[in-house]
Amino acid sequence: MKLFYWSPFLSNIATVDAVINSINSIKRYDKVKKFETSIIDSVGEWEEKKNKLYGIDVIKLYQKSFYNLLPKGSFFKSRISQLIIFILSFNSLKNLLKKEKPKYLISHLIVSLPLVLFFLFKFETKLIIRISGTPKLNLLRKFLWSLFSKKVHIITCPTKSAMKKIEQLNIFPKHKLKLLYDPILNIKLINTQKKEKIDKKFIGVEYILGIGRLTKQKNFKLLLNSFKEILVKYPKLNLVILGEGEEKNNLTKQIKVLDLEKKVFLLGYKKNVFCYIENCDCYISSSFYEDPGFTLIEAGFLNKLVIAADSKTGPSEILDNSNNGLLYENNDKISLKHRYFTFKQMKISEINSKKISLKKYSKNFTFFTHFKKINQILSN
Repeated sequence: MKLFYWSPFLSNIATVDAVINSINSIKRYDKVKKFETSIIDSVGEWEEKKNKLYGIDVIKLYQKSFYNLLPKGSFFKSRISQLIIFILSFNSLKNLLKKEKPKYLISHLIVSLPLVLFFLFKFETKLIIRISGTPKLNLLRKFLWSLFSKKVHIITCPTKSAMKKIEQLNIFPKHKLKLLYDPILNIKLINTQKKEKIDKKFIGVEYILGIGRLTKQKNFKLLLNSFKEILVKYPKLNLVILGEGEEKNNLTKQIKVLDLEKKVFLLGYKKNVFCYIENCDCYISSSFYEDPGFTLIEAGFLNKLVIAADSKTGPSEILDNSNNGLLYENNDKISLKHRYFTFKQMKISEINSKKISLKKYSKNFTFFTHFKKINQILSN
């Protein structure tokens, strides 16, 4: 049974690892070799990840990569690049599906192209849409989604909260909605990489950790403002942020304005985040929303206390009304500050109870759990 994955990306986002991990979970646990998996490379984006694609078949829709020529770095530039990919991949993706006839096309990103193709043409392939977050739909977009939805076989959702929100849009029949947790935890890899050394200047240093693309959605601006006030009570504390993005210059300026240049460190993108998680005081997610929130799961698996915004998305579900960590009011620096103070004043037994609960919950995101569920979905 052929499975093709469609997920053109423009930056280092968690969805990239989700696609790779999904394929690797199938390759690892599909003992009877029921599935033949391939990634479709639209413009050369997957060439950037070839070091992670060992043993994974990649189908190229292009003769020469032009991924690095695409505009990137802002919302507008990303939309232009998505339009370019849509136009240039239209015929080549259509022809590939007609020729290869995969049983399923699993679409993670730029889902507009598969939706339009399946609406305009007839394929032997069944379309599966992977939803991450809730689509922002005006009346026109809702109408178009409703129109295209008839050609969608299954919609998989990464969290219960996401599935509920999609259900409330009344676009897809309930029977088409399936809960499928992302394969976030590669346990063998995590246990190996967590032992690697971090930058020597952070060894033995107490620091809060934040990880993610430096975008407005991640709301690191709030984390910096709250950290400034946390320092009044805990002056030896540091803040480490891992990630790249268009907000880097603004965050750098904010750090300077707040006089935090000796306390806050923007370390950029790191291939190995687990060694930094392993050595942090706690993990804080300041995002306006996440679905589900890869780094929360990874931090929980590594027995770290997690503090996150009560965004009514992935983190709220993961931390379960603060039973598995600590939730603060979304976009509220005072609430975040007080939640950190709560953590520092908690008894060890209380902290351990939350850590244990989150680690148990994180087991939903293993490769094996993902394989069992996707195998069930594709076999029905």
